[in-house]
Amino acid sequence: MIKKVMPSQFVETIHDIDIEELRAKNIRAVITDLDNTLVEWHRPDATPEVLAWLSRMREAGIQVTVVSNNNQERVLRFCEPLGIRFIWAARKPLNRAFLRAIREMGVRIEETVVIGDQLFTDILGGNLLGFHTILVVPVAGTDGFWTRFNRRMERIALYWMRRKGLITWKNHS
Repeated sequence: MIKKVMPSQFVETIHDIDIEELRAKNIRAVITDLDNTLVEWHRPDATPEVLAWLSRMREAGIQVTVVSNNNQERVLRFCEPLGIRFIWAARKPLNRAFLRAIREMGVRIEETVVIGDQLFTDILGGNLLGFHTILVVPVAGTDGFWTRFNRRMERIALYWMRRKGLITWKNHS
């Protein structure tokens, strides 16, 4: 079970993802979570830093689709002004939204990375289908109501991973 929630890669933030490394691995697409991955769960709009990251992805020829478990209003408000694809009410870790995202982008699993801040939704969902997965530290120190239970379970898994020497983060609880 632990292998299914073990990300392929750990980074502090999306900004620490090496876009040239992605291109060298023939990555053509990113499926990313929204809340606490791109911006804080309660921030309605993209920050200048996220806008710059999205622009760098576009310049590199890497498509981005937001796949979120949140509601339509939240995801639409964030994504529509940016002109990026999105899937709301994704029911991650179930595979339907991940498969829809790659189908809409016209890419294969091996050409796509999944980025998220939660082991039991983003990482598990991506790993179950064989994506390269990247876990980021949540950008906010708080979570919405439904995420709090997942965070408790994550703490246990992350503690075990730390003890086994699999991760070295100090600031991820």
